[in-house]
Amino acid sequence: MATANPVIPKLLALDGCVGCCLVEAATGTLLGAAGGDGFDLAAAAARCTEAVRVQRRTLGALELPDRLEDILFTLGRQYHLIRPLARDDARLLYVVLDKAKANLALARHQLTAIERELTATASP
Repeated sequence: MATANPVIPKLLALDGCVGCCLVEAATGTLLGAAGGDGFDLAAAAARCTEAVRVQRRTLGALELPDRLEDILFTLGRQYHLIRPLARDDARLLYVVLDKAKANLALARHQLTAIERELTATASP
């Protein structure tokens, strides 16, 4: 699956990226996606929204005066990064990286830059 959303090629260009998408956070609807390496990005995106909601509730319950930057799931062969957009709670980025090919620190740095660019172009 691929769509014409301009952020998708930037996410796909991250070293080790095997799948990525831009997701509407309230519903889990894909706004753009590419790759997937044998798994259903649409189903994963829907579950990502649940993970973000749970984490936000947890932060609220703990009364932490901070915001959620990203969520990382580490699997045997993959990293799954979920990044809610700081200036647009309605969307989130989801990237799946091959652990053998990705540099997690660099990927997080690049994802932050992509997010800034995306929210800057969406701002009036």
